[in-house]
Formats: sequence, C-alpha cells, structure tokens
Amino acid sequence: MDVQHALESHPSINGMCDYVGISRSGYYQREKRHNHQSPRKLRKKFIQGEIKAIWHKSLCIYGAGKITQELRSKGYKIAERTVGKYMRELGIHACYLTPGISRSGYYQREKRHNHQSPRKLRKKFIQGEIKAIWHKSLCIYGAGKITQELRSKGYKIAERTVGKYMRELGIHAVYLTPWTTTTRNSKFDKQLINILDEQFNPLRPNAVWCIDTTYIPVHDGFVYLTSIMDLYSRRIIGWDLSETLEVSNVIPLIEKTKHSRHISKPLIMHSDRGSQFTSEAYNQVTANMTLSYSKKAYPWDNACIESFHALIKREWINRFKIHSYSEAKRLVFQYIETFYNTVRIHSHCGFKSPKQLEDEYQTQIQNLVVA
Repeated sequence: MDVQHALESHPSINGMCDYVGISRSGYYQREKRHNHQSPRKLRKKFIQGEIKAIWHKSLCIYGAGKITQELRSKGYKIAERTVGKYMRELGIHACYLTPGISRSGYYQREKRHNHQSPRKLRKKFIQGEIKAIWHKSLCIYGAGKITQELRSKGYKIAERTVGKYMRELGIHAVYLTPWTTTTRNSKFDKQLINILDEQFNPLRPNAVWCIDTTYIPVHDGFVYLTSIMDLYSRRIIGWDLSETLEVSNVIPLIEKTKHSRHISKPLIMHSDRGSQFTSEAYNQVTANMTLSYSKKAYPWDNACIESFHALIKREWINRFKIHSYSEAKRLVFQYIETFYNTVRIHSHCGFKSPKQLEDEYQTQIQNLVVA
C-alpha cells in the first residue's frame, strides 16, 4: 500500500495509520527515513493532516477557533494562531451556507464558476441572510433589527454594513404614512388622575395595562381597532375590531382579556379620556383595577399604545386598500397574532419578541419556586 496515496485518501493521520496498518511512530520513522524531515516538521505535517480531517468533517464550516478546540479535545497543545497559520498554508478556511445547497458545495461552486474571494463569498451569503430576515418580517425590518437578528445567529457585523448591503439589494424598511387624519372629541374631567405618570416599565406582567382605540380606513368609511397592551412586554393581550366607537364593544374585550390573563393581583389600567373609557359601563368592568388617565390633550401619557397603533398602520395596514370589515380584521389578526406578539423583536424587550420575554419571566418564576 502506498502511504502517500493513503494519506491523500484519509487526511487524518490516525485514519491513514489505521487504514494501512502502521503505528504513529512507524509513520514518523518512515517520513524521517525517506524525506529526512526534522521532528518539528513531521509534527507540523501530522497536525495539518488532523486539521484537514476536522475541516472536512465539519463540511468545511469550521474556522481556526473551532478546529483548535477540536485539537485540544484530542490532547494537542496548540495555539489558535498556529492553527490559523497552518490552515492558510493548506489553503483552507471556514466556508458559508447559501439557501438550497450545502456549505462545501456553495464554496466549491462559487470558487469554480465565479472565482470570488472568501470576503466576496461571505458578503454574498450575508446578503442572502438579510433578504431572508427581511421577507420573514413582512418587509418591515430595517438595518437595526436585521443586525440584531444576524448577531443572534452568531454573525459579527455592524449596522452600517447591514444598511449598505440592503441598499445594494434594493430593499428597505416599509413605512407608509396614512392618507388622512382625524380627531376625536374627548370628555375631559379634572378628577381623572394620571396615576401611571409615564412610568412605562413595570417589573412584572399584569402590573400595568393600557388601552386605546384607533381608526382604520376602509372603502366606505372607518372601522375601529381597540387594543390592550401589557406594558411589561409591550404584548397586545387583547384587541377588537368594530364598526362603531360604542362602549359596548370595549366591555366584552376587557372581560375576555381578564379571563385569558388569569388576573390575581391588582393592576393599573391606563387610557386617554375618550368617552368609552370614562363611561359608567367601563368603570364597572374595571372595578377591581386602578384607573389612570392621560392629561388633557397630551397623548405622550399613553405613548406605548399610541406607538403600537402608529406602527401597525405604518408597517402593515397602509400597504393595502381595504374594502371591507372582514378584510381589515384578517389583516389585523395577521399582524398582531402571527408577527407582532410572536416574531417581531423589540428594543424594549432586549431584541426579543413580547411572547419570548414573558415566557422567560415565567421560567424564572418557576425556577425560583422550585429552588
């Protein structure tokens, strides 16, 4: 058996030795006898064989860092810098995945057909990731949120670079401003107190809720979206779409939300001074809550829910010409239930979704109870 041929077929020295039936010491002695190489050069050649074997086993994904860890787990004392040097001498490096083909296939195909450098291959791969994240976000995310998503996957990349790649791809965050504005008269009462006082960061879920109603234009007028937000996670915990601003639409929504959230502790319910939120029926359904109201003509007191309503219009609703109530309800459901609560990352939540933040809170509480 030709040892050189065996080495090419089995780049791991261990594999080659097992294949041809010789020991490591026998390999060293043979190499020294035939090639007159020093022990240091033999060790280098041996380790380069190990590096190449680990690299192939990882589908050509591993870089110097991970290969160093693999070597150390096998008992080798070697620096990452040395591994990187050996990899450059071998002409190998970490490769990247593009959707639809394997990592090694991607690298080989691109290098064979396009003769692109590793830097260009990495850029092309990351642009594919950016486009996938952008589409998954319903074309809503800009460079900031896409950067956070990439970093959560392990990429080290600057927001400025992501923005540059997005411009090259011709994609951007979709923001559409509404084509009309309306105002709503409110019942003002000096006894309606602002208890929340812009303290928008409670320490637990179900401590502070806020409620508000906004309009959505349809073909023959408007429909009205009433939303309830938990300020801890910014999650929309209840919503209703109605064709009028009557309080009779708000009461069932609050009842349903109280039931779904299993309220056990007192909480603050904050709203503006709209007529439906100052009515007797509203006071009755929120009897066990502490009511808080924004100051007169001062929407910043309810900024979080106002921001959400601006967001759903800017990112989603304003893309469509809505012809009916049922079409509007479908679009609202799609945005809130399949994206905003469960997928869309929020800077307030540490770039997690509202659901993820609440799930982590519940896990922490359960761990404390067990402990």
